Amino acid sequence: MHIIPTLRPFVQLTLLAVTAVVLLGSCRKTNSSKPVAELPEKVVLIEQSADLRALIDAELAAGKKRIVIPQGRYHVSSEQGFHLQFKNLSDVEIIAENVEMVCTSTVQAVSFDHCSNVTLRGLTVDYDPLPFTQGKIIAMAPDKSWMDFEVAKGYPENELQERIQIYDPATGELRRGDASWDQKIEALGEHRYRVGKGGNYRFDPLNDTEQVGDILVTNNHFGQQASPHAIALQGCKRVRLEDITVFASPCFGFLEHDCDGSEYIRCKVDRRGLADDPVKRDQPRMRSLNADAFHSKDAAKGPAIIGCTARFQGDDCVNINGKYHYVSGAQGRLVRIAVLNNQLKIKVGDPVEFLPNSGPRPPDAVVMDMQPDPAPITGEEKNLVQKLGLNENIRTWLLTGKAQFYTLTLDREIEVPAGSAVCCPLRVGNGFAVKDCDFGHNRSRGVLIKASNGEVSGNRIINSRMAAVLVSPEFWWMEAGMSSDVVVRDNVIKGCPQTPIQIHAHGGNREILPAGALRNISILNNRFEDCVWPLVHVTSTSNLKIEGNLFPELPPAKTDGAELPQAVVLENCEPAPGGR
Repeated sequence: MHIIPTLRPFVQLTLLAVTAVVLLGSCRKTNSSKPVAELPEKVVLIEQSADLRALIDAELAAGKKRIVIPQGRYHVSSEQGFHLQFKNLSDVEIIAENVEMVCTSTVQAVSFDHCSNVTLRGLTVDYDPLPFTQGKIIAMAPDKSWMDFEVAKGYPENELQERIQIYDPATGELRRGDASWDQKIEALGEHRYRVGKGGNYRFDPLNDTEQVGDILVTNNHFGQQASPHAIALQGCKRVRLEDITVFASPCFGFLEHDCDGSEYIRCKVDRRGLADDPVKRDQPRMRSLNADAFHSKDAAKGPAIIGCTARFQGDDCVNINGKYHYVSGAQGRLVRIAVLNNQLKIKVGDPVEFLPNSGPRPPDAVVMDMQPDPAPITGEEKNLVQKLGLNENIRTWLLTGKAQFYTLTLDREIEVPAGSAVCCPLRVGNGFAVKDCDFGHNRSRGVLIKASNGEVSGNRIINSRMAAVLVSPEFWWMEAGMSSDVVVRDNVIKGCPQTPIQIHAHGGNREILPAGALRNISILNNRFEDCVWPLVHVTSTSNLKIEGNLFPELPPAKTDGAELPQAVVLENCEPAPGGR
């Protein structure tokens, strides 16, 4: 960080930070008297003129291990793609209670780079301009193939980018699920824009439920191009983020790569209420973040996400995963793999586990040797890649020669078909905990887990539009791994329009894998309200236990002779001894 050696003492800055406590009430009511967003006790903050970055740098340069930032609102400009960056920091506690950092570019707010035993407490993060904009839909085609919207006063119009969601202004909830929108957003003048749906669009009355008068939200970019995640950890050990609030982010709220034992305690992702917003706006914010709230990749020990809130963001509340490498072929002890983006996550001496294209999960193995494979992708390999269920960006990397190939030599012979995937289970977030959290009101999953030896317990998950809890490897994204020893218990799940708890394993061929792909999964004492049936769907799991869950009464019987839905559906599963 840039160090400024001369800086007024902290005590002088503290005198500037006089505050007045204002109670804003517990929630804002909609026209239907339904609570939209809880607003906890707030502090009206004085605008600070001090340089927040220089203030912290000076304290670090003085050797301070406990830094208390004077309360107030700080507008911070970005440098080299960050608003604040902490690099190689250890054994430091930063107290930022009643401190708000307003980011002035749509790039990363705070970066922790190879830090250890560091705590950040109390900081609030917001953006001005916001990384999204919103406005009322004022016209649309008869078949809803295009629509015009007018940006509301107080919302930015710098560089609009497609990540569209549509909200019901009466309830503050999403009106509809995803649609395939054109990337181009056409400016019409006078703060009005037109967006269209993809060329293959066909009107579907069940899905295309948006109306004139609804609120359309999409991304806004301002400033340089850089990492878009609000708070990011890279290669850190035992970093503790406590009572951090993130009201906006260009992408993820909290992202960690290659970390070990991170803790997120009472951290909050939520949309900011109109009365609390320092910028005057004609509409309250419909969105908090543009994508995931908490996202962990390649962790040695998975994160502890305890007592946190994640609501109204544009994607998952939690996603804990590692990285798969594509398996293009195997013979004997040799396995040919493809590595994307030069991100090799396997080392000699590592154990490895496989997600097969089809068939039973092979036993795990150990890498004895690993060498670059100069042979380019073959025509036969390309033909298989074209058939697999892969994200198109990943497919393109494989087909266009951008992937690097390696040959692994294992400690034993392996039978795994081409079109499979492999990962090191030491770097998928094992040992995670997601406990006592308040999640939901988002377009996708509540909690998405690919790791092992962890728990999802005591959470409230309300109005997530996809699965409330999904435990599954994802070949599509090449996100690992094959979960075992996971407990999903004591959660309250409401208003989920997909099966709320899903434990799945599909191969690269998109088919359900045999039992034993996932192992030792327990689903205990969860409560469901107003959710789609079946309430639990499990595949490919051995030693499965389902006990003590509180299921509501069956939905009303159909009159067309159709089979009544079941609360629990199992496919290719083996129960635990004495269990279901």
